[in-house]
Amino acid sequence: MKFFIDTANLEQIKEAQDLGILDGVTTNPSLMAKEGISGAEAIKQHYKTICEIVDGDISAEVLSTTYEEMIKEGEELAAIHPNIVVKIPMIKDGVKALKYFSDKGIKTNCTLIFSAGQALLAAKAGATYVSPFLGRLDDISTDGLNLIEEIRTIYNNYMYDTEILAASIRSPMHIINCAKIGADVITSPLPSILALLKHPLTDLGLAQFVADAKKLG
Repeated sequence: MKFFIDTANLEQIKEAQDLGILDGVTTNPSLMAKEGISGAEAIKQHYKTICEIVDGDISAEVLSTTYEEMIKEGEELAAIHPNIVVKIPMIKDGVKALKYFSDKGIKTNCTLIFSAGQALLAAKAGATYVSPFLGRLDDISTDGLNLIEEIRTIYNNYMYDTEILAASIRSPMHIINCAKIGADVITSPLPSILALLKHPLTDLGLAQFVADAKKLG
């Protein structure tokens, strides 16, 4: 399973990269705004900087909602760096844009997926990735993990190459469960990734080893 980090914060990206387990990055307008980045040129430069840190797929989201505007914006984003993946919303014009970019050999990430039907349409249109949002489904008392399972079954049935990129990760258990049911990728905030390191028995065992080592003189 690939590990992406869901952030626009360069320090967190570098920290995840230093762990040696980072495969890519996802961002969105909200994450950019959180870092105080605004304006088309500043956003493009920020994506370029991320691409210089991480040698993997970097999802860059279009801000447009019409077909023509998404094509124009997506082509500009794809021109920033070969690792850029154009992130497209799951709307009617978005599906059309997925097909366009697929035919052009430009990677895409279809975002805001909340149903198996949406994931099926995205795969049919040639999306490189689909991003089902687990946490947001959980927030409305719907089983986000069940959606991952449904998409996995459909993609396996018809041998779609589209990868399932589990998004809106809220906890380390989300990551573990996504791995168990066959998500191809998770994208997560750094704290949930770092939480995978933690176990009380590891801490106790290490403390005991250190204490015993001191006794050896």
